[in-house]
Amino acid sequence: MKKLLAALLLPLAALGFGGLAMAATDYPVQPVKLVVPFPPGGPTDALARRLADALTSQLGQTVVVENKAGAGGNIGSDYVAHAKPDGYTILFGTSGPLAINISLYKNLGYDPRTSFAPIIRIGHLPNILVLNPKVPAHSLKELIAYAKAHPDALSFASSGNGASSHLAGVLFNQMAGTSILHVPYRGTGPALNDLLGGQVSMAFTDILTALPHVKSGALRPIGLASAQRSDALPDLPTLDEQGLAGYDVSVFFGIVAPAGTPEPIVARLNKAFAAALSDPEIRSALAMQGIVQAEDKTPEGLKKFIDSEVDKWSKVIKTAGISLN
Repeated sequence: MKKLLAALLLPLAALGFGGLAMAATDYPVQPVKLVVPFPPGGPTDALARRLADALTSQLGQTVVVENKAGAGGNIGSDYVAHAKPDGYTILFGTSGPLAINISLYKNLGYDPRTSFAPIIRIGHLPNILVLNPKVPAHSLKELIAYAKAHPDALSFASSGNGASSHLAGVLFNQMAGTSILHVPYRGTGPALNDLLGGQVSMAFTDILTALPHVKSGALRPIGLASAQRSDALPDLPTLDEQGLAGYDVSVFFGIVAPAGTPEPIVARLNKAFAAALSDPEIRSALAMQGIVQAEDKTPEGLKKFIDSEVDKWSKVIKTAGISLN
């Protein structure tokens, strides 16, 4: 009986594995859904749509952007984490859903370290520390000294509790030994308006948003909150260079698929994204948006980076006692 059962199951098993291998070899044979876990119109959505167009040419199938916003990127990310691992539903992830939120939310529904198959790290958008010109500081050293001498005088704006602009200030306080007050807003726009108006003292925001106001003199740049300088402001040193060793709160972008996606499909998507990112027009467009491309574009590189970012932000969040549910 056992031999008979084995004889009956063997062809079925072979058919299943053969079908999976064939699907991976022929991939893609239908449109690919690129999920953006944020509303349309934002910088992440714009970047995803530009890459989707380029990826369509690389794959020979339409790449459709679908926005599934909510809960700081958790809704769309959870949707992809539980999608069929066949390469037809992938996520355009950022620092929040792929590194930070696992430590902010108690019931996230997925784990960025185990729920996804990493495909490629696109790059990062540098943040910059800017002050309202009324603050009497022109360097990191002067800012820290003033903050310590006047512990109740300064405040920093963020786009909301748990946002990278919030955690940037938390990490700054921890590393600099300051106690600058956090003022959360509903988005970058309102936060920037109050910073320009002098209702708050400073903010950590992306360089693209801050650049026009820096050039006009409406905001004073103190330093890049990233590991390297930016071509947009090449003479502005990083906070790391100025003494805040290891300080880096850049927002990163990465593409992932549901865990269990066959390796040939992951390799196909990695190759297609890498080719799109090497296109001169795409490179120029990303540079104009202030995005610095990642040097390591392998799936293994993204996996290692996500793990390190999860560890980094879990320590910051735990130390500060921050929780969003």
